[in-house]
Amino acid sequence: MDRETARASGLLDARETGQQRSSFTLQNRIARTLFGVVWKVGAAWTPPPLHAWRCAILRAFGARIGRGVRLYGSVQIWLPANLTVDEGAIIGPRVTLYNQGHITIGSGAIISQGAHICASTHDVNDRHFQLVLRPIRIEPNAWVAAEAFVGPGVVIGEGAVLGARGAAFRDLDAWTIYSGNPASAQKTRTFRD
Repeated sequence: MDRETARASGLLDARETGQQRSSFTLQNRIARTLFGVVWKVGAAWTPPPLHAWRCAILRAFGARIGRGVRLYGSVQIWLPANLTVDEGAIIGPRVTLYNQGHITIGSGAIISQGAHICASTHDVNDRHFQLVLRPIRIEPNAWVAAEAFVGPGVVIGEGAVLGARGAAFRDLDAWTIYSGNPASAQKTRTFRD
């Protein structure tokens, strides 16, 4: 990751500071704390139909959210400014969007209950165990099924399906159904008339 990307994400580079300390700036930590309080008080408890209200809160904290997005109050979001959700996407109950790196969810995509999307990892060869941001992109009409895991840097292709409790550590091809850990292709996704 280049220094400009790190700074834009509120990330400190331990190599620049020469010491081990928090990976994130004070401003980043304050923003996340404020969001956490507002989400808990103003969104987490709200009834399921109040999707537009929850989306408005996310927009106020820098998320880019399209029209008609359905997002549940039990969703956990690390940093709204690192989130883009296009029109008509659904983010189900208890989904974790661990978006230290940017997460983009395409139009009509579905992230089912309990799924975990993780856009960062650590450099295991760095003595400071430096954080590495690896953005995730979930293309339009893709489906990440219940309790599935999408790892850092993965692209879920358009219309692809990651089955329940599957784990994707590599890109998934468009219009293909995957299952297992690690996820492997099972068949092509086709629609009945």
